[in-house]
Amino acid sequence: MIKLHQFHPSGNCYKVRLLLHQLAIPFETREVDLSTGETRTPEFKAMNPIARTPTVELEPGVFLAESNAILWYFAEGTPFIPTGRLERARMLQWMFFEQYSHEPYVAVARAWLTFFGIPAGKEKELEERIQKGYAALDIMEGELSKRPFFAGERYSLADIALYAYTHVAEEGRFDLGRYPAIRAWLERVQAQPRHLRITDRVNAP
Repeated sequence: MIKLHQFHPSGNCYKVRLLLHQLAIPFETREVDLSTGETRTPEFKAMNPIARTPTVELEPGVFLAESNAILWYFAEGTPFIPTGRLERARMLQWMFFEQYSHEPYVAVARAWLTFFGIPAGKEKELEERIQKGYAALDIMEGELSKRPFFAGERYSLADIALYAYTHVAEEGRFDLGRYPAIRAWLERVQAQPRHLRITDRVNAP
C-alpha cells in the first residue's frame, strides 16, 4: 500500500491526502517528528535526500518527494489535469506560483506563529513574509475575480496546491476578510466531491 510520510498539519502533506482521498486511492500515513529532526536522519535521507515531507513510498524502496510532483504523479490521466494545452499550462503556472510566491510566505508565517514559534532574530523577517504573502493573495484575488478556478472553468491540481495553505492563512495572521473572490473560491473547493479537511485523520478507503 502507498505510504505517506508526513507532518499532519503541513499544507504540503495535506495536498497529497486530499488528492488521494478524492481519487479514492488507498494509502496509509506515517507521522514524521519534525521537532527531533527526523527528516535529517540517515534513514529518512535514504528515502528523500531533500530531507522534507511529504515523501511518498509508492512501493517498497520506491520513493517520490515534492508535494506538487506527487500530485502530478497520482493525477496523471484523471480530470484533475486539464486535457487542453493552454489549461494544462495554466495549471502548471499556478502550481509554480504556489511554491515560489505563495508557500514561502503564507506557509512559513503560519508555521512560525502556530506550530514552531518565531526563530530568534526573525521577527522583522516575519513581517516581511506576511507582506509578501499578502502580495500573493492580492494576485490570487485578481485572478479569481475573472474565473472560478485557476486553470479555467474546472477544479484542478492548481486549486489543490493553492487551497492547502490559503484556507488556513489566518493561522499565519492573514486577514482573508478582504478577499471576497478568494473566499468564494474556497467554498467552491470545499464543495468538490470527497473533500477532506486538513484536520481529518482518515486514510482513503
